[in-house]
Amino acid sequence: MGIKIFQVNAFTDKPFSGNPAAVCLLEKEADEIWMQKVASEMNLSETAFLYSVGNIYSLRWFTPAVEVDLCGHATLASAHILWEEGYLNNTQEAQFETKSGPITASKNGDNIELNFPSDPEEEAPIPKGLIDSLGVKPIYLGKNSFDYLVEVEKEEYVRKLEPDFNLLKNIPTRGIIVTSLSDSDQYDFVSRFFAPAAGINEDPVTGSAHCSLGSFWGNRLNKSELIGVQLSKRGGVVKVSLLDKRVILSGKAVTIFRGELL
Repeated sequence: MGIKIFQVNAFTDKPFSGNPAAVCLLEKEADEIWMQKVASEMNLSETAFLYSVGNIYSLRWFTPAVEVDLCGHATLASAHILWEEGYLNNTQEAQFETKSGPITASKNGDNIELNFPSDPEEEAPIPKGLIDSLGVKPIYLGKNSFDYLVEVEKEEYVRKLEPDFNLLKNIPTRGIIVTSLSDSDQYDFVSRFFAPAAGINEDPVTGSAHCSLGSFWGNRLNKSELIGVQLSKRGGVVKVSLLDKRVILSGKAVTIFRGELL
């Protein structure tokens, strides 16, 4: 028997949209170099590797270039596979141990709800080269544990961004979140996420970025329940509920294929 691997589109209910992640189900802990090679072979923004330790699943995430400490869409994809493939029944909570501490996922109708640590930003100086890299001037810039958060004046500016990725990858950070208020009554805010230093020029839908976006826009709009839309080509919607030092990220997922690593 080979090692089971799946591709899942997360934060969407339609195939070929949202953010694709690979989910690799292991029987035991795997070699880190091997996992990085598999992630490079899959060539998706994230590949998740998980195996059970009792009732808890050890979970790690790799881009094609590096391991990351937190990933929303690949966690959602992993929980989706555990339920869909019968490793957990629909009433069971998925429990994960990760580099960012314990994370849980539960089903709420058709939605999957992820309980993640909140990661609020703090105002920070604009790093050298950022404005030239993005081609737009921030009206606010903050920094969280992983990323810079850049607020711009209009949704149009977010939508039309064409960053210089060769310059942007020199910014000392995992990624850059660019955000503004939404023009639509359906959503509270819009965003895009760029991480060329991690091997991902633009991520389609970034759950971990919403651990910061939720608190940022929640404070500004005085709301604890928000809906964000990520304006990548594939697009995706993330519902955010704010708790004390935690956030609930909610979305759907669709399996695209299942196979085996030989």
